[in-house]
Amino acid sequence: MPVKVFKPITPARRFYTVASFEEITKSTPEKSLLRPLKRTGGRNNQGKLTVRHQGGGHKKQYRIIDFKRDKMGVPGKCAAIEYDPNRSARIALINYADGEKRYILWPLGLNVGDRVIADDRADIRPGNTMPLANIPLGTIVHNIELKPGKGGQIVRSAGAGAQLMAKEGKLAQLRLPSGEMRNVLAICKGTIGQLGNVEHENISIGKAGRSRWKGIRPGVRGVVMNPRDHPHGGGEGKSPVGRKTPVSKWGRPAHGQKTRGKKLSDKMIVRRRSSK
Repeated sequence: MPVKVFKPITPARRFYTVASFEEITKSTPEKSLLRPLKRTGGRNNQGKLTVRHQGGGHKKQYRIIDFKRDKMGVPGKCAAIEYDPNRSARIALINYADGEKRYILWPLGLNVGDRVIADDRADIRPGNTMPLANIPLGTIVHNIELKPGKGGQIVRSAGAGAQLMAKEGKLAQLRLPSGEMRNVLAICKGTIGQLGNVEHENISIGKAGRSRWKGIRPGVRGVVMNPRDHPHGGGEGKSPVGRKTPVSKWGRPAHGQKTRGKKLSDKMIVRRRSSK
């Protein structure tokens, strides 16, 4: 899955790269697994802007992904590998033995025609799902549950994979892609393998218009705003921030200051991700 580079016939093309899409085997999605996706433009039910820099973008439909993998003991066959506009990872269409069709996240090594299954004692093969307690140490997993039965919540983006480092009692210890070491209940399920589209992180947007296609509107620097619009605003010409630390539009510390509050799940973190 190499990145495709273009000849620099325009300034934007010089830095414009796209995925090769070599792994894609089907261009039209499964209609029964599509749902309409309404765009809000970052506004709430009162029409007020609550999330900045959102709006426009290409129309798209949502693909229903089976994050729970709760079809236990029923084998399925990979029918196609498809593009999903709603996520960086690719998705795989699975045809189950009972006639049902579902989308799952596509891991590396899963090819069209391969078999997958969710079972407590499944083989250690890409796409198979089982509780972490039954997975050998050192295995790479993705789509991992944090609460039993809720469905996978972490390690779901392109190229991601967590390594199962240890098991002790009711807990399993994982090394996440960020470098964080975290405990998860061993009865939570995970899917074997590393997610595909590994080269996603190397893709260069290349031009502003491509962000607009994705529904991302421009951001404006605080130092060029008026004082009423941003704490960094005001002054004649190019002015410094004028504060001890840079802050957000609402006065919250930014650019390195830790603002994360305490959460109940903090007790499950063994080692935080390495500082950037």
